[in-house]
Amino acid sequence: MIERSASCVCGRVQLKAVGEPILGAVCCCSDCQAGGRLIEALPNAAAIRDGFGGTPYLIYRDDRFACVAGAEALEGIKLSESAPTTRYVATCCNSGMYLKHGPGWWTSVYRARFSGDPPPVEVRNKVASLPPGVTLPGDIPSYRGFPLKLIRRLLAARLAMWMARSAPGEGARVP
Repeated sequence: MIERSASCVCGRVQLKAVGEPILGAVCCCSDCQAGGRLIEALPNAAAIRDGFGGTPYLIYRDDRFACVAGAEALEGIKLSESAPTTRYVATCCNSGMYLKHGPGWWTSVYRARFSGDPPPVEVRNKVASLPPGVTLPGDIPSYRGFPLKLIRRLLAARLAMWMARSAPGEGARVP
C-alpha cells in the first residue's frame, strides 16, 4: 500500500497518508479562498493557494490519515464560531496543513505539504466563487459546484470505512 508523507515547512509537524486519495481537487469556494488568504497572511507562511485563488487538496479517509509527529504544534482556525470547517496550521512555521469539515469522515490535506510527486489534482470545484475576470486553464475539468465525482467517491469511502470496521483485521488504518 502506498504511503505518502507531508510536513510543515520546518519539518516539526509530520503527517502520513496511506493509499490513494479519495480525490485530488482544487477548491475555489469562498471559504477556501478566505481561509487560504488568512493562513498565507500569517508571518512567514508558505503559499497554499494556486495562482488562480483556489486551494489544492488531496482528500483522504480519516482512517488513512494521521499526524505522526508534532501534533502539539497544530492550531485549529475557524473563519467563524459557527463554521463547520477547521483549518489546521503548524504554529512552528505557520504552514497550513489540512482541514476537517465536521462531521465529515475525510481530511483534506493541503497538496503543497506533500513531499515528492503527489498525485495530480483531477477537478476544480466551486469555480463560480472565483472573482470576476479569473480565467482558468482547461487542464482539468472545472465545476460551478461540487462535482458528482467527488460526492460519489466520498460516499464510497464512507462505505469502505464502515465495511473495514465491520471486518476485524481488515483495512489500511494508519497507526
